[in-house]
Amino acid sequence: MIEGFPVKIRHSAGAAALLAAALTLTACSDGGEAPSEDASASASAEASDSATTAPEPTEEDIAALESVEVEGEPGEEPTLTFSDVSVSVPTTRVVTEGDGDELTEGKLVTIQYAAYDSAGERQGSTWESNAPESFSLGAEGYDLLNGPLTGQKVGTRILLASPTVDAEQNPTTVVNVVEVTDVAEARAIGEPVEPAEGLPTVTLAEDGAPSVDIPEGYEAPDELVAQTLIKGDGAEVTADQSVTAQYTGWTLDGEVFDSSWERGTPAQFSLQQVIPGWTDGLSGQTVGSQVLLVIPADQAYGANPPEGSSIEPDSPLIFVVDILSAS
Repeated sequence: MIEGFPVKIRHSAGAAALLAAALTLTACSDGGEAPSEDASASASAEASDSATTAPEPTEEDIAALESVEVEGEPGEEPTLTFSDVSVSVPTTRVVTEGDGDELTEGKLVTIQYAAYDSAGERQGSTWESNAPESFSLGAEGYDLLNGPLTGQKVGTRILLASPTVDAEQNPTTVVNVVEVTDVAEARAIGEPVEPAEGLPTVTLAEDGAPSVDIPEGYEAPDELVAQTLIKGDGAEVTADQSVTAQYTGWTLDGEVFDSSWERGTPAQFSLQQVIPGWTDGLSGQTVGSQVLLVIPADQAYGANPPEGSSIEPDSPLIFVVDILSAS
């Protein structure tokens, strides 16, 4: 993703940025197999892009993760107690099995998590920063979670230990405790709305990814257009909230310049950080809705488009946004 889309500064930091290299939840690596029903430790073993299989954990890896004590009520940040944990490959253990909705590929999964170093010192937490993270189950870049969480249910709590390197490039291990707090559709679901005539026409692929057909000679309006295409039945979005969304953005000649669909996972950001056309266009919409935004240049990037982008100065923009959640 090019820095600045659709935000002026950056996406909402979230825990992945907060914990930086110490947290390997979203690191691209070989995937993981689903945890066993008896909640014993297991290793990531999903096929990689090269069709090779990740190595299984050793008995020592399994024993190391079993030594981690987890205390705390569901829904609250747990406390981990351990020292000198080290694993040779990504290793997972189901601590608590959830009893909510099932997690299946393509669904939007929301998690809270905390990271600990190999000595048992807590490095950071989404509970502490009030920044739960959502991603599409099965999306590239979440390989360490896709296998362990697929087939589990909301409320599941797992441990994930992964080998990594510290700031001095010395081998070490990071231990994450992860709790699934919600699951939802990763696309807009609601009642179709007939759009006004003359607007760009939106067509959806089977997975929900949008494309647009821009009428010949179409000129962007002087004022923001926020056309609801699908009306969701969720809560109304307010300008002070953070939103999880799928979106694609086009210049007026039909060129895609950014797309969460192409990255394989929704974006999260504060409506106080985005371009004015997003803040104004999404405020008042409902969760579950899909919205076509036609944004005049002065409510987009004006004379200062993001560096390295294909957007020309003073360009109007078109977005199709699926609002998945707001908090």
